Amino acid sequence: MERFTISLDNQLAAEFDRLISERGYDNRSEAVRDILRSHLDRWREACDADGPCVANLSYVYNHHERELAERLTRIQHAHHDLTISSMHAHLDADNCIETVILKGPASAVRQLADAISSERGVRQGKLNIVMVEADPSHAHSHAHPHSHD
Repeated sequence: MERFTISLDNQLAAEFDRLISERGYDNRSEAVRDILRSHLDRWREACDADGPCVANLSYVYNHHERELAERLTRIQHAHHDLTISSMHAHLDADNCIETVILKGPASAVRQLADAISSERGVRQGKLNIVMVEADPSHAHSHAHPHSHD
């Protein structure tokens, strides 16, 4: 592990210590590592818009909206190569939340998220992208059959 030292003015250090306390970090090093990872993820995404990513798209929608559930399902099926999993839950008599786990080139994932989020009746959509390094030994995207010997 490599060590380095940084200097902070008193106000910034006090604010950082409050963040550490509120988030439950054991020490400043853990917090700095998380901040760096987050910043590097955003940098990687900006540098490589088509780079591989995993993502979570969550959105709330009114299930009474005419044919919306069917439209959302069609969009996901049309992009089955990007869609890993989805979860659906009923929030109340009118609203549902869906969370979709996606994997693929970041630009394609963003386009799919935009297509879903822009459907009439979808509200409060949020995409969280995590850039990942490609695994060249496993470059295909399909389910592996399980053998039952």
